[in-house]
Amino acid sequence: MSNILDDLKNVETAKDLMGGELQQIDRRDLLKLGLLGALGSVVPLLPAKSALAASDSTWRVSFHQQHTGENFDGVYRVGDRYLPEAFERMNYVLRDFRTREVFPMDPRVIDIISIIQSKIGTGRPLEILSGYRSPKTNAMLRSASTGVAKNSFHMYGQALDIRMPGYNTRSLRNTARSLRAGGVGYYPKSNFVHVDTGTIRSW
Repeated sequence: MSNILDDLKNVETAKDLMGGELQQIDRRDLLKLGLLGALGSVVPLLPAKSALAASDSTWRVSFHQQHTGENFDGVYRVGDRYLPEAFERMNYVLRDFRTREVFPMDPRVIDIISIIQSKIGTGRPLEILSGYRSPKTNAMLRSASTGVAKNSFHMYGQALDIRMPGYNTRSLRNTARSLRAGGVGYYPKSNFVHVDTGTIRSW
């Protein structure tokens, strides 16, 4: 567990995270660390003083889970401090809906979709197609499709598959790519965009 703490403390910028060795968080270490420990150790994707932050340094996000009908709409970060109560709710909404397993989401992937919403500026909630994905679910999906990675970032709480009803998905992809804050995948046939906190790449 000390390794993940050391790695997270050494990350100072989004570039350090995306270009460095910290690609995928160890699932067992993260579960041992717990929600409060994980939130306290993660350096935000962008500092509170960033121009993309709200004037009062509060960060909001709004999303709807397509498969369960559950929602989150509220503040999850104040300055550079992530709010445990908000993440407790978000982790539940973003759980593996098939196995009902809840797993801590990487706060930086929440930062990514918050910034996307802010840049788009429609005020509409994002629709979540896939949040956390258990190894069992990932293996099941992988057996049915060649488009599912064996070591998917979804299994580490580091990825989300999103769309915004009424908003062009290609434009959503372009907004996500403009952040240069991780991986961005575009799936026009299924009408969604994948975002994750891995290295900067797109497909």
